Amino acid sequence: MTATVVEDLLRTLAPQVLGVLVRRHGQFYACEDAVQEALLAAAVQWPEQGLPDRPRSWLVTVATRRLTDEWRSEHARREREVAVAVRQPAYATVAPPADEDPPSGDDTLRLLLLCCHPALPVSGQVALTLRAVGGLSTAEIARAYLVPEATMSQRIRRAKQRIEASGARFTLPSPADRDERLAAVLRVLYLVFNEGYTASSGEALHRAELTGEAIRLTRELRRLLPDDGEVAGLLALMLLTDAHRAARTGPDGELVPLAEQDRSRWDRDAVAEGVALVTEALTWSAPGPYQVQAAIAAVHAEAPAAEDTDWRQIVALYRVLARVAPNPMVTLNQAVAVAMVDGPRAGLSLLATLDADDRTAGHHRLAAVRAHLLDMAGDRTEARAAYLAAARATTSLPERRYLEVRAARLAGDSGDRPG
Repeated sequence: MTATVVEDLLRTLAPQVLGVLVRRHGQFYACEDAVQEALLAAAVQWPEQGLPDRPRSWLVTVATRRLTDEWRSEHARREREVAVAVRQPAYATVAPPADEDPPSGDDTLRLLLLCCHPALPVSGQVALTLRAVGGLSTAEIARAYLVPEATMSQRIRRAKQRIEASGARFTLPSPADRDERLAAVLRVLYLVFNEGYTASSGEALHRAELTGEAIRLTRELRRLLPDDGEVAGLLALMLLTDAHRAARTGPDGELVPLAEQDRSRWDRDAVAEGVALVTEALTWSAPGPYQVQAAIAAVHAEAPAAEDTDWRQIVALYRVLARVAPNPMVTLNQAVAVAMVDGPRAGLSLLATLDADDRTAGHHRLAAVRAHLLDMAGDRTEARAAYLAAARATTSLPERRYLEVRAARLAGDSGDRPG
């Protein structure tokens, strides 16, 4: 068995094993550490010794032994130690626990909700979800977010400590709290996907390990909650967006905007799946923000060419989105759609409403959209200045290069040179 196959299997099993341990023993912090040690042991042994008959049982037993060893060494919780101690020889011959086989769906959902506990900041929710539910190592998460491993390790440690201090129980929230907690889970998965699709900093435009993990976890959530329209909408949005990935960069890694992409390079299987998901969800579920965003992405995806895009339908969908989930980024994208229907000045007027919003004032995307609309309006001098302002504000090198190229083209057209 190859190391890659083992890694994929362990990533799938990690949240199931952690769910079993936390349900049995509580103590999220200790259980998560024990599971990580069991995963490391499996990663070393399985490629050489072969896959055990019941891999999940193997991991549960090894992780349980780790917990027992830890409790024994600290001379703590002796009654629990007697109850959970597993006295078996080498790992490969461990017998599975009697109750290992029941479905793990509830445990995985509980784990997702626990990792997105309101006691945690969003950064802690993201890190803990990727570690505990995604099965990524601390080093992998740190690389994906371009921070030192020690920094990410500290972030995860603080998140686990807050979970413990909050007294959170490994149970499904009450119906009154469920929607709010599920919304936090969806937000975390959305943030992970967005960071992978357009990295906020660094040399690379994409971080495929993050988009792939976000899609995998959202698929799992969809399996657990097949009747939730927003879960279906988020998965559809991710698939429809990620379908563009191969066409978003040119031969030298340069950013290619949507209107200039070679649509033959889009992933048509992902497009078909995403369109089917959102179409089906909208037939029985009240439209939520992820479903509406997916519907917008579907309109783009179904246009054979950029000039065939049904911008009027997109404007109508943005009006719906602005009602169900008003925020400045919605307004930002709505301004582009309005410009395509009613002209760039109408888009610029809508964009002007964001100038006094602290959430977007000074944001590079506001300057970049303004530059694009000014360019459409023929105001090349102001457009160039806005492109340069956006380039200075972004920390993504591919975006910066794209914005500087746009500014340079306008300078060439007007006879100036970029500053």
